[in-house]
Amino acid sequence: MIDMDTLDHRLIGLLRENARSTVLELAQALGVARATVQNRMRRLERDGVILGYTVRLQAPGALAPIRALMSILVEGDGDALIPQIQAEPAVRMLHTTNGRWDLIAEIETETLADFDRVLRRIRTIPGVANSETSLLLSSRAF
Repeated sequence: MIDMDTLDHRLIGLLRENARSTVLELAQALGVARATVQNRMRRLERDGVILGYTVRLQAPGALAPIRALMSILVEGDGDALIPQIQAEPAVRMLHTTNGRWDLIAEIETETLADFDRVLRRIRTIPGVANSETSLLLSSRAF
C-alpha cells in the first residue's frame, strides 16, 4: 500500500482535471512550492500511482475498450476510502449508494492486464471488505 496524504490526493485530482497543467500552475493551485509538486509527482510515478498522462476524448469508450462497474462493500469508515479510490487513475467516477454495496466505481482501462492490476489495487485498500465487478459489454444512449 502506498502512503499518500491529502496533498497527494489533491495533486492527483488536479492532474485528472488537466494532465497538461504546468508544475507552476499545480503549485499555485495547491499553495506549495514548485519543487514540492515536482517531488510529489516523481514519487507518485515511481511508486506506480501515476501510470502516465493521457488525453480525454469526446466519445467515451471509443478508444478505451475495457469498462466496468465495481461494487464495493466498505468495512468501517467509508469516507476514508473515497480519496484512495478516487486517486486510482482508472476510476472515472465514484458513486455512493444504498443497498448491498456502499460504493460503485466506474473503471476504464486499455487492457485486461491493466484492468486486473486496478482491481487488485482497489481490493487491497484497507477497509474494502468485498467487491463485485461487472464488465460493460455495450452501452446505449437514450
